[in-house]
Amino acid sequence: MQLLKILTLTVLSAFVMSCASLNGGSSSFDDSDSPYVKEETTPVVKKKESKIVVKEEKVKVVDEQEHEVFKYYVIIGSFRVLENAQNYKRQLLNEGFLPVLLENENGLYRVSVSAYNEEDPARKRIGAIRTEYDKYDDVWLLIRRI
Repeated sequence: MQLLKILTLTVLSAFVMSCASLNGGSSSFDDSDSPYVKEETTPVVKKKESKIVVKEEKVKVVDEQEHEVFKYYVIIGSFRVLENAQNYKRQLLNEGFLPVLLENENGLYRVSVSAYNEEDPARKRIGAIRTEYDKYDDVWLLIRRI
């Protein structure tokens, strides 16, 4: 009885393995002269597109050197403690960004890396950041409320 179970499991395993190997193959050919087509070994990875989070808040610019106020801000970080926001700003400066600190009406510090007076360029910048930097895929859009 034990031998029958082992034999059955062996046959079943071999069957499952052979079926699994079929999923990796392909029966399609291209227009080449040879019926043997070399398949691509590098998988194509399509980045998942996520929706842009949009929040409307009343904010003020914290940085003293910044005087111009915009309608749309690309936000890459949020902090409750100003010192943490300032440290993050220094890190972003080292990565080539030009961050500006904002403070909302609830005392949260927003770190903006781009600002615009029109929404479309802000959304395009978010898309560019998400494409170029995997670690900043949660960048979002803040609309300044007056």
